[in-house]
Amino acid sequence: MLVIERLNVFYGAIQAINDLSITVNEGEVVSIIGGNGAGKSTLLRTVSGLLRPRTGRIEFKGEEIQGCPADRIVRMGISHSPEGRRIFTNMTVHENLQMGAFTRADGDVGKDMEAAMDLFPRVRERLRQSAGTLSGGEQQMLAICRALMSRPRLLLLDEPSMGLAPNLVTEIFNIVRSLHEKGVTILLVEQNAHRALEVADRAYVIETGSLVLEGTGADLLKDPRVKEAYLGG
Repeated sequence: MLVIERLNVFYGAIQAINDLSITVNEGEVVSIIGGNGAGKSTLLRTVSGLLRPRTGRIEFKGEEIQGCPADRIVRMGISHSPEGRRIFTNMTVHENLQMGAFTRADGDVGKDMEAAMDLFPRVRERLRQSAGTLSGGEQQMLAICRALMSRPRLLLLDEPSMGLAPNLVTEIFNIVRSLHEKGVTILLVEQNAHRALEVADRAYVIETGSLVLEGTGADLLKDPRVKEAYLGG
């Protein structure tokens, strides 16, 4: 579904992604792990059109998308739940969900909103509430729910567990599993390496913008290099 080949991304003179190549197959959960500053969020922002690569190719469902406007990429079937949630705090929860569907012109938005809220009962309970008054965990649930409103073929999740209490982290990853079971293809960036590898069909480890390891989630969980660097063992 997604093919990234020899991607190079810069912030001014600073190279954030270095000759990176990865693939995501339809129906997979693929996790990207690495330390702070490894380039994980930069990768997702480049796929979703928020950043433009200097060189390299990004192909989605057979069509090159590098350099495409972000709204066109959403219309093509890629939705991004960003690091830091980035909800519209001055809008209600319902209005945030409507914004997630802004590219759609079909008549199934209401049905899809109900289906998304079935996954996130607390979002349903807060529907008329100002989004800025939600707890951190509720805001994260809203951010993912909003991303689902575009009916994505590929869902980009950037640090969904960041800053959450352990019980909420478990809840978020249970939802990731549920989405996977429903056939949603997911590219997941996550600093909680253990959780990210547990849920992944395959995973990549990147350091300073470069690919250093790849394999199944189960294999990387057992890899001594991953254990030492990211799993505290």
